[in-house]
Amino acid sequence: MQVRPISPEQLAELLADRITALPGAGRRWLRVAVDGAGPARPDLLADALVEPLRLRGRPALRVSAAGFLRPASIRLEYGHQDADAFHDLWLDDSALLREVLDPLEPGGSGRVLSSLRDPATDRSTRVPYTELPPGGVLLLDGALLLGRWLPLELTVHLALTPTALARRMPADQQWTLPAFARYEAETGPAEAADVTVRVDDPRHPALVERT
Repeated sequence: MQVRPISPEQLAELLADRITALPGAGRRWLRVAVDGAGPARPDLLADALVEPLRLRGRPALRVSAAGFLRPASIRLEYGHQDADAFHDLWLDDSALLREVLDPLEPGGSGRVLSSLRDPATDRSTRVPYTELPPGGVLLLDGALLLGRWLPLELTVHLALTPTALARRMPADQQWTLPAFARYEAETGPAEAADVTVRVDDPRHPALVERT
């Protein structure tokens, strides 16, 4: 394994190249996940991929897993700060499959719902469906996405050491740290992902290259 520094701009270009080079990229939709804890800012990397993909002739649609959380009655059944519930129950895998990933299977409709529920109000966002053109790329960001058997053509994991994660995690979210420790132990996201990037210092990411 080799680790090499890379600028955020170079990382976006490299990933855009890799996405467009995926098998079947010109014939169907592609589903790409950027996985990482909140302090790793997977949303920013997913956002940064939109323009490079557009310049390569690939329209992109951004979706955040935070828009597909289960109702608060389920998420908070064991309390507001239960790390195991955060790991196991918060993400509505079925809704994410039904409304986002399955419609982009070969022969699917291409009609995607970009969000289902507002996590702050716990109400439906009522957004209309968006039709992703053939050859388009879905860019999904979120935490704890790997190991769920989600159908994805490319997965990117933004890795933080436990020390860096604890240092950068907001005080009101420190209770989630055991969930991320469990994720590391049970899923091994750095090994499970197609691409792993170390982001202990977000200004200076480092690409992990498997030899």
